[in-house]
Amino acid sequence: MFLGMTVAAATPRDLGGALRILSDPTRLRILDLLEREELAVGELSRALDLAQSRVSNHLRLLREAGLLRERRVATRIFLRLAPAAETGPLAARVWSVLREELDDLAEHRADRVRLAQVLAARRDEPGFFDRVAGEWDKIAGSFTTGRARERAALHLLPRPFVVADLGSGTGTMAEALLECATTVICIDISEAMLAQAEKRLAPRARSTTLAFRPGTLDALPLADAEVDGVVAGMVLHHLEDLDGAFAEMFRVLAPGGAAAVLELAPHHEEWMRAELGDRHLGLPQNEVLAAFERAGFQDLVLDPVEDQYRPRRSVPDPSGEPVSLSLYVVRGRKPRG
Repeated sequence: MFLGMTVAAATPRDLGGALRILSDPTRLRILDLLEREELAVGELSRALDLAQSRVSNHLRLLREAGLLRERRVATRIFLRLAPAAETGPLAARVWSVLREELDDLAEHRADRVRLAQVLAARRDEPGFFDRVAGEWDKIAGSFTTGRARERAALHLLPRPFVVADLGSGTGTMAEALLECATTVICIDISEAMLAQAEKRLAPRARSTTLAFRPGTLDALPLADAEVDGVVAGMVLHHLEDLDGAFAEMFRVLAPGGAAAVLELAPHHEEWMRAELGDRHLGLPQNEVLAAFERAGFQDLVLDPVEDQYRPRRSVPDPSGEPVSLSLYVVRGRKPRG
């Protein structure tokens, strides 16, 4: 049955060549090990318990048949069984059938025991991690959710850590704070917006306590020094006066607390005044920096953002081109003393 399956897919010459290459038990043992692990020639020799010269002769034939993939690291060459897309369908079929017969080889189990010993010894080799660096994310960088690394990073934040999201809207900024802060307080002039924020955030908040408070940025519903951080995302261009908002940010922050503002760079999309309630068409960076300074913030940092804001207008532009606006972040810290 096996021969009938392969003859229909290849010429007799192709079939003869494949069978000739894969008829040797040592070559089958080599392919089994190289299917399991990428190995250098010396490692392969130790796993097979064969002289390296003898193994090299078999490798030459397997290499000429296109069954191996090579990777060079410094002066060493590492080998692995080539994927089926490279070996061709005939060799892949022959190998898939012969692989099942390997258990009948007396050396097969011993090969796997020695392979485990070779791999264990790798960890003590100088340069081991240099060798695998290029493949590390593929072989050791996968997690089901990635939350374990996030949780480890969160332990660097002070606990408790309370953040206020000013002009929170529907909670898009606050969503990034979940799990980072012990408490997130969403503040917005619109109670309908706060209701949408609660609908978005409440199902996702695990270890973060949420609060929703109506209020304005120039009269924040927060006590003096109540929070450790404040964020204001895409809200300053709605305000008539920046100084009142920054004075309030400074007041509600605990000493040493930080404020971060995400804002639009100046643009010319006039339609955003009527459709999005924008008072300013973006804000110059120097104006925001100056407002931070006047409020008393220190350690100011201006960060460009590798992102674009893409609002949708009710009537599409005749050109069909989407609006794409630049963003930036300014952050500062309230003095500790």
